[in-house]
Amino acid sequence: MSDQSTIDIYVDADACPVKDEVYRVAGRYGLPVFLVANSPLRVPPGSGVEMIAVGEGMDVADDWIAEHVRSGDVVVTADIPLAARCLQAGARVLGNNGRPFSEDSIGDALATRELKSHLRETGLVSGGPRPLAERDRSRFASSLDQLVQAGLRDRGR
Repeated sequence: MSDQSTIDIYVDADACPVKDEVYRVAGRYGLPVFLVANSPLRVPPGSGVEMIAVGEGMDVADDWIAEHVRSGDVVVTADIPLAARCLQAGARVLGNNGRPFSEDSIGDALATRELKSHLRETGLVSGGPRPLAERDRSRFASSLDQLVQAGLRDRGR
């Protein structure tokens, strides 16, 4: 969404627990952040963060991100199918837990997602991911910083 000389950061924001970490890293590099959610969220004033409220509906925010992301951009999401779509577009993708998705890891992640979904449907497994600890937030910020630096190097900035 910005010019070709920089990278954009897209955040699948509805349930993202690391938005503050994204704002800090993006602010350090002066990069635009697009916070994409089904309903408006508060963003820090003057932070370079643009709130994109896409409305209600299944995968509407995911579709918006997948349609706008460019090669080299960074996407923050816990949504594995969205991560796969963004990787296919050439973006760098980081999970909310600080673990990057890659072409090598996305197939296993999709298969594990399907298995867990099946186990939840049968009642063998319940609950979601564990809450983020401070070390998870630190790992996330460090990983995001590394992805941003790689993206900026690739864009020749």
